[in-house]
Amino acid sequence: MRIAVTGTHGSGKTTLVEDFVAASAGYEAVPEPYWLLVQQGVVFADGPDVAGLEEQLKQSCALLLATSEADVIFDRCPLDFLTYLDVVSAAEGFEWSPDGKLLRRVEDALATLDLVAFVPLQRPDEITVAIEYPKLRTRVDARLKAMLRDDDLGLLAEGPRVVEVTGTRQQRVTRLQACLVGA
Repeated sequence: MRIAVTGTHGSGKTTLVEDFVAASAGYEAVPEPYWLLVQQGVVFADGPDVAGLEEQLKQSCALLLATSEADVIFDRCPLDFLTYLDVVSAAEGFEWSPDGKLLRRVEDALATLDLVAFVPLQRPDEITVAIEYPKLRTRVDARLKAMLRDDDLGLLAEGPRVVEVTGTRQQRVTRLQACLVGA
């Protein structure tokens, strides 16, 4: 099964990916696009900006389209970057929207997935360290919830199944593994 984990920063996505791979034989993890781009020498601005997020969106699509493994779990997917672009551009005073070509590429990339696991923020917050950009974190979480529920870009009707994964670390892994049984 091809899975992507989505959510705002500091929600537990990477932890879920790592825990899931440790508990699920045969699964390979694909790191989030930001880290892969940094390894390639891409230099990002200090803080989230539209140009850097667009680069990560393109990388996310490329990863999904180029990875052929059947049992793989991606840390982030294009939905993350669409959400960040929406929120960051609004904070910068304009409305970002993907052109038709990019939207088709995102659709094609999402169509390669069987499941998107959404990790929302929890109350009380289980992250005990200071999180960078806390207002952005909250806004992205709210926008991603709306995007997943309303499918306002029309990307999910024919795309992967979306599940919300909450609870303790073990409960999240168990919930995700239960999705494998039902597939």
